Amino acid sequence: MDRQLMSSIAHRNHPIAAPLDEASIRTLLEHALPRGEGRLLDVGCGFGAWPVQALTAYPAVRAEGVDVSAAALERAEQAAKEAGVADRLALHRCEAAAYRPEHRFDAVLCVGSTHAYGGLVPTLAALREHLAPGGTALVGEGFWEREPDPAALTGLGAEAEEFSDLATTVDRVRAEGWTPVYAHVSSLREWDMYEWSWTGSLSRWALDNPDHPDSAAALEAADEHRAGWLRGYRGVFGFVSLVLRRTAD
Repeated sequence: MDRQLMSSIAHRNHPIAAPLDEASIRTLLEHALPRGEGRLLDVGCGFGAWPVQALTAYPAVRAEGVDVSAAALERAEQAAKEAGVADRLALHRCEAAAYRPEHRFDAVLCVGSTHAYGGLVPTLAALREHLAPGGTALVGEGFWEREPDPAALTGLGAEAEEFSDLATTVDRVRAEGWTPVYAHVSSLREWDMYEWSWTGSLSRWALDNPDHPDSAAALEAADEHRAGWLRGYRGVFGFVSLVLRRTAD
């Protein structure tokens, strides 16, 4: 099954592709966005949930989103139209590293999309180039809540070296010249909401479309994902959303 189609279906009821609930998203935006006029960039914007919510809550802000998925950007455009903010949102289909804006941004988001730049440290370097002086970055990254065992690594499809514990993750950020000014560690409740929504949406679609050529594959993917989560990385893999300012430039 096409990965972009699978992701689109799985995130139907949880368009933020990260374990964050509505209250956490609002609070993170409050800490990351300028109070008056300003520009926001969302790298790996997916369905546009972050910029649409930001533009709805902050009428003086303008936003841009970057993603490689045409289907996701179409959905983002539709969401912006429904929210009445399409005139303040520009969407770009390209690789994150290839995006070359004409201006810098007061806030830059990359939540759950650091893979687009090859990891946390190169993401921080790339975001710095897009950030205006005094601006704020919001970066969402995974970390190990505890030492991962083979079941957790298999369930997540990861290597132990791909992530660090929370303290080491923050140390790496600070070593790159950034200071955390706020952060949110996703709770087990937020993780459970996200994973049940992901697997449930995919399973529901498969059951509602039994004659679709991808139906069996979708149901199998949901079952495998659920097993990998419940029997593997649940309570082992964490997620932190860091609001960052440059320590020095």
